[in-house]
Amino acid sequence: MAGKLWITTSVIALLGSGAAHAQATQVVEGQAATLAEVVVTAERRTTNLQTTAVAASVLSGEQLQDKGVTNIETLQFSMPSVTVQNSGQGNSFNIRGIGKTENNSNIGVGVVTYRDGVAVFPAYFQNEPFYDIQSLELLRGPQGTFAGQNATGGAVFITQRNPDLDGFGGYVSAQYGTYDNIRVHGAVNLPISDTLAIRLAANRETRDSFYSVIQGAASLGEPGAVDSNSARISLLWQPNDALRVLFKTDYSHIDLGGYPTTLLGANDGLFNIRTNGPFLAKDESVRSVLNVSYTFENGVTLRSITGYQDGTTQVRSDSDGGFGLLPINNQTVQIYATERILSQELNLISPDTGRLGWILGAYYQDDRTQFPQGRSVAATLFPPLPFLVTLTTEGDNPKTTAAGFGQITYELTDALEIQVGARYSRSTAENRGLTAIPLLGLSLVQDDRTSHEKVTGKVAVNWTLDADNFVYAFVATGHKAGGLNGPNLALVAPKPFESEDVLDYEAGWKSTWLDGRLRTQLGAYYNVYENFQIILGDPVVPTSSAISNVTGKTEIYGLEASAQGRFGNLGFDLGASVSHSELPDFFALDARGPLTGNCNPSTGPASATCRNVGGNAQTYAPELTVSAGVEYTFALGSGRLTPRLDYSHISETWATIFANEALGDRLEARDIFNAQLTYENAAGDWRLQAYGTNLGDLEYVGAVKSGQRYAGPPRQYGVRLTKTF
Repeated sequence: MAGKLWITTSVIALLGSGAAHAQATQVVEGQAATLAEVVVTAERRTTNLQTTAVAASVLSGEQLQDKGVTNIETLQFSMPSVTVQNSGQGNSFNIRGIGKTENNSNIGVGVVTYRDGVAVFPAYFQNEPFYDIQSLELLRGPQGTFAGQNATGGAVFITQRNPDLDGFGGYVSAQYGTYDNIRVHGAVNLPISDTLAIRLAANRETRDSFYSVIQGAASLGEPGAVDSNSARISLLWQPNDALRVLFKTDYSHIDLGGYPTTLLGANDGLFNIRTNGPFLAKDESVRSVLNVSYTFENGVTLRSITGYQDGTTQVRSDSDGGFGLLPINNQTVQIYATERILSQELNLISPDTGRLGWILGAYYQDDRTQFPQGRSVAATLFPPLPFLVTLTTEGDNPKTTAAGFGQITYELTDALEIQVGARYSRSTAENRGLTAIPLLGLSLVQDDRTSHEKVTGKVAVNWTLDADNFVYAFVATGHKAGGLNGPNLALVAPKPFESEDVLDYEAGWKSTWLDGRLRTQLGAYYNVYENFQIILGDPVVPTSSAISNVTGKTEIYGLEASAQGRFGNLGFDLGASVSHSELPDFFALDARGPLTGNCNPSTGPASATCRNVGGNAQTYAPELTVSAGVEYTFALGSGRLTPRLDYSHISETWATIFANEALGDRLEARDIFNAQLTYENAAGDWRLQAYGTNLGDLEYVGAVKSGQRYAGPPRQYGVRLTKTF
């Protein structure tokens, strides 16, 4: 760790030493000389990031492209305290070690992702590409007031570009890269009148798989390939200054060829797969958002955000890694699931005048996940039998959430203000399912219901020392609702799990230096979680899982620092986090070992599989993360040439709470280098880019889920041409 911190300090020193030279150099025409203002909207009103009491990172759509962030997975290489685990059709966010480690629809995500103000699907459909993006805001720490339950680790707000009433315009971008990667995306803005505009955007991408099926028929599929089609239509109607109506509909169809994985220890190399079963991995989803706001004569704004989402996911995976003529020890899992979410949020927002500011809100969500058919073919359950035993599962998991929230901000003086926010949430979850082994005439029927309610909130003190320095401290709480474990393959009635609660203490200092050329953010946090929710493997079917609670208090604390600079032609950004997490004494059954007797969470007894995980780190909670990027713009002919280099370090993490290195739980530290060379003409309407990601071609395990491992993407490079009109 000391070496990494020394590297970071050295980079800061080198950039600082070059600042004077950069200022003295003539700024290339069209290049901003200082940093632009950064705003956040996550607290339901637009505020300056430097004077908002929240630990956050914000990137514009152009910055996302320059950093090579094209989807959720690649976001982890551009921000501190973030890890993302890609498991085929699911990407699981973890912020400060809190998030989700499995694609399980019954557990809260820990990090809630919003698109255009609507919380997206919590389990599947996480591979939507980034195209025509306006901005991305990532908030670290519990967001119990505005994001509500399940945001115990943080929240991500993605804003896609809105129609513009001012004029016709748009862009088209074409890309070709390694693995025969072809991507074309673009958008067009069409003003219909002075009050009505439409924006159309689309994305098309194909790519060969990184993986090779080294034993098995080619007709079984191409796991890890990409065939993606997405489109969006947006409509803005603004008849006057008071009323604004914005409607968007997204469609996405993604074919990933299959899950690119096998069980730990069953394959030869990260990118080689043995299989005797066909692969399938497809997602199709539609999302519609209606955002209506009206500002009254007194400045108060009433806003309504209505969301509708409907998706279907299909999975077929060889989950044992085996290959042979006899189906002994072979297991194929097939899942077909649909999810439909209806949501409604109402906000009443005070004007930004006077010492008192306030916001009131109400929220309702109805989420229904259905498994109309599911199948696991497994001889592993009964090794002596030389034939396949079919287990079927089907179920319906409806969940509803209702909440009311509010926050007031009062300026005690011109420099000192207090904020008090609160949210009341009530949630219900049902589990109606059937698991059966038709061959043996065995079945298990589930029909359960549970409900939870909680008040969360935040109390903050904000102090503006002067125009360039802002200090804050707050205490906040968060809540992840309890629920019911879904239909399983063990033919044993699953147990419900309890709510998870967190108490968060944070303090921070944000500062602006050198006449707006340099900004810094420094923060510290201490989180205490009670009834921390974890996912444990099924002792009968290791590729299935169930949710449980850690008794006692789980602690996570750390420091975060970031900086952004613009000195004429030189631009840079830095981010780093140091954290520590520790589980309390708690006995848990490691399903990967031989079955033993009972494993009581409090008393054990300890054995090879009943493990006390006390003192172990939380999963996917690196002690150190570092991200750094630097770019410099040169005049070249009548245009501009900008080389950019980005670096990311994520220290070692553990994929399970058991921290068993022999079973593949340890994920090695990784250092990733990305680069981009951009040429832009004088008019700024043509841009040619050469890019490379994972330049060192580092092979690393990006995630381990349900006893299966997933590789991080290898080195890729290519060219991209963009025309703006």
